[in-house]
Order: sequence, then C-alpha cells, then structure tokens
Amino acid sequence: MAMRIILVGYGVVGQSLTRLFISRRAELAKNYGFHPRIVAIADRGGVAINPKGLDLERILRVKAEKRTVAADSVYGRPGIAVSEVIESVEAEALVEVSPTNVKDGEPALSHIKNAFRAGKHVVTSNKGPLALALPALTELAEHNKVYFRFSGSVGAGTPILEFAKKCLFGEKIVSIKGVLNGTTNYILTEMAEKHVAFEVALQKAKELGYVEADPSMDIDGIDTACKIVILANWAMGKKVTLKDVRVKGIRDVTIREIEEAAKNGCLVKLVGSVNGKLEVKPEKVPKESPLSVSGTLNAVTFVSEFAGEQTIIGRGAGGVETASAILRDLLDIKQKLAAKLWLEI
Repeated sequence: MAMRIILVGYGVVGQSLTRLFISRRAELAKNYGFHPRIVAIADRGGVAINPKGLDLERILRVKAEKRTVAADSVYGRPGIAVSEVIESVEAEALVEVSPTNVKDGEPALSHIKNAFRAGKHVVTSNKGPLALALPALTELAEHNKVYFRFSGSVGAGTPILEFAKKCLFGEKIVSIKGVLNGTTNYILTEMAEKHVAFEVALQKAKELGYVEADPSMDIDGIDTACKIVILANWAMGKKVTLKDVRVKGIRDVTIREIEEAAKNGCLVKLVGSVNGKLEVKPEKVPKESPLSVSGTLNAVTFVSEFAGEQTIIGRGAGGVETASAILRDLLDIKQKLAAKLWLEI
C-alpha cells in the first residue's frame, strides 16, 4: 500500500527527497515494501496537487524552469493556502522542510500542529518548531495518536538521535557534549590550519556555500543551541526550549586564542553541552579528543551511567544527507504502522 505524503518546502532538502524517491523507487519497493506517493508539494509560490500522486520528474522540471511548483499547467494551485492543503488533501504523512524560523517557529509550527489535528504523521528537519516547542509538540502527537519524527534536525544524515534512542536503549544518558554545526567547525578549522582571521575564514565558507546569506544562525551559536535543545528533550527526557540555553558564538574568536590553544595541544571548537545546564560556547578541546573533528564534520559524545562515553561522528549538513534522514523516518513510521496493523488482525 502506498504512503501518501504532503511535502511542504521545496528547496534543497525537499528536492533532494524527491530525487531520492525517484532514484530508489524500485529498491524501496522491493526491500522495504515502501511506496511513497507525494500528493501535494508546497513552496513559496503556491502548491501542486494530484491526489493520485505527482509526477516527480515533471515537478522538478517545473521548479527549475519557473521557480515554483504552482506554475505547473495541470496541477499548480497558486492561490491555495498550505493550511488548507494539510487539512483537506488525503494523506498519511506530512514532510515539513520549509525554512527555519527560530523567532516563533512559524509557519512550520502551525503546519505541524494542523497535521497532527488532521490525523497525519509528521516528519521534519525544521529546527525552529523543535527548539521552541518540542515537549508540547510531542504531547500533541501522542494525544492525536500519530507519529512524530525529526532525525534530520540534528546531524543531517548522521543518525545522532537514533544512536541516542536506540543504540543506548535502556541506558541513562547523564550528559551530552558535541560539535554540532558544520559551518562554524569549518571556519575554526580554516583559522587553525591556514592561520587566517575569522572574517577571511567566513568569506571562504560563504564562497563554498557553507553559509546562508545571513550567517548569524551559525556563527552566533543559535543553530547549535537548537540542536542541544532537541537532544536534551529526545535523549534525556528533559522539557526545555531555546530560552533555557546560554549561548555564545564564534564572532570574537581570535587567531591568538587559536594559536594559544594549539601550544597547549588543543583546538578551539564551538561546543554545545547538556550537563545540568544547557550551554553553547567556544571551548578548548584536546587534539586527541573525539570532538576534535575538522572541516564540516559533526561529533557528539554521550555519557551514560553504565556504558560510559560513546561518540558518533559524521557529516552534519547537506540536502541529500538530510533527505536520507527523512527517508529513514518515513520507513520507521511505515514499519510501526505495519506492526500495528499486524497486531489488529
């Protein structure tokens, strides 16, 4: 049976997901019995809807040529609101990958709530709603008896959240510490290896496409703070939001600080931690530490009561990587629904 999906947000991640569905269609069907059918796609220009399933190759062409899916001559609906689509279009799941907003989480926060109320499962990589309202959203999902998954919100394709929840199942995680932002890690790596000032390293990161037009989310530590909130709630059962995190970014990190750290066998990293309090700040990390990753890599160390320290390392950003996490979440929901159906037979 097909899983009908509404996809909200059709930027890099949304398009990567549709390409993943196209390239792996036969494999997903054969190996997992998974038949994703995207029945609606929404972007800034409007919506494309086909209850029988959109032709994804066609939609990708329309997006590339006309910059909005609503320009599709047959299925485009320029005037329809996303909330109306979520409420009225029949689907099992919503994938929410619209741009992140950490001020109030909108419009993604409303999209997710509307989906829950409409009885739809939700998969998102959008950190805004999760950083501001994860405990409330989890309760709302449980109340409406739907699944809520967000693996791609921390570590992109690296399964950091799954590692905490599944590989350390039964353990009590007592603290978390990690390098969770690839952009800032790249900048600090450039400063250390090339001996260049912060502004020079930031410009190089922009040229390589590692930085948004407004780099403040990354370099001021907000992105890392969002991820720390998600980890604290998901892995440690806390009920915290972004306002509970003390945050300091990397704007003021100097070459002198980095060179002084090097003399003492350390690297300067932007570290997010949950250890009694939630904090994000530049720290001196010993070069032999598993958190001393370079470039755009992420690394997270979980300290649990009996198993001790466990570290997971991987690429923490990218459209394809994040899309792969969304696919994992959809497969997880599909398996849980199949198991529930089996129990009811």
